[in-house]
Amino acid sequence: MQNKTVLITGATRGIGRATALLFAERGWNVAFTYQKNTELANSLEAELVLLGVKAFGVACDQKNSSDCTGFVDRAVKEFGGIDAVVNNAGIAQSKMVMDMSDADWDNMFSVNMDGVFYISRAAIPYLINKNSAIVNVSSMWGRAGASCEAHYSAAKSAVIGFTRALAKELGPSGVRVNCVAPGVITTDMNAHLSEDDIKELEEETPLCRVGNPEEVAKAIYFLASDEASFITGQTLGVDGGFVID
Repeated sequence: MQNKTVLITGATRGIGRATALLFAERGWNVAFTYQKNTELANSLEAELVLLGVKAFGVACDQKNSSDCTGFVDRAVKEFGGIDAVVNNAGIAQSKMVMDMSDADWDNMFSVNMDGVFYISRAAIPYLINKNSAIVNVSSMWGRAGASCEAHYSAAKSAVIGFTRALAKELGPSGVRVNCVAPGVITTDMNAHLSEDDIKELEEETPLCRVGNPEEVAKAIYFLASDEASFITGQTLGVDGGFVID
């Protein structure tokens, strides 16, 4: 039986890395993107191959549609098809709206939303009519909004809206589209937070702690797997109860 294939963007660190390793452990071939750090990409690729699957990484600019399309096309060529896509790559920035430049706003949406669109658009022709899945990574701030992160919150909210609409569009073709909205996770993206910041966020979280990348990866894998065969258009909060609708 041929291994399934997953495409994961932004996989060399944090949630993306944990997700790539989990899929490989479950026997999936993994194609992944990274931004610039070739050393981390080569290290991850080697780890994935040691788990007994095929894997490769590609430097990809999420803001460039040609880069995104080229990544998808290479995965299809090397692995023969695609069974799931995980749109994980993203950036964050803390800034008040009145201090944001046009470039700050444009860059936030280009990376966090345009890349999701470019990758999904390129992958859809290879996903239809085969019980496949797209899982997009948003944020709890895309659901609740965060002070001094209006552009980040807006972009991550757009990912949720895109997920819901695409789920309706692709459902008749057998493609499930869902979203995870992580809370405060111990990743490089949150490394700037002070101990006091973390303590305050833990106190606001019903489970009284921050999460780890592996916990988010398990949610992503679930939504991509056959275990979620009747779930589409949903946003799963992996945030310790920080946001309860």
